[in-house]
Amino acid sequence: MSKTKKQARPAPTNCDYCMYYEYDEDYECYTCGKDLDEDDMAHFLSGRSFECPFFRNGNEYAIVKKQM
Repeated sequence: MSKTKKQARPAPTNCDYCMYYEYDEDYECYTCGKDLDEDDMAHFLSGRSFECPFFRNGNEYAIVKKQM
């Protein structure tokens, strides 16, 4: 009997909720609208936890909740 391991799904990143995370029609995928410097990009690509200095919550519902 062979045991099958479940593939670990990567944790969702803040990019999914960031207002700078935009769909690029030329590349047909989502990209970051902010330019990361070389050190930030290397840290991001390393796969370790990364806190983007440009992150802004793009969730309109959360913004409206604060206004109420």
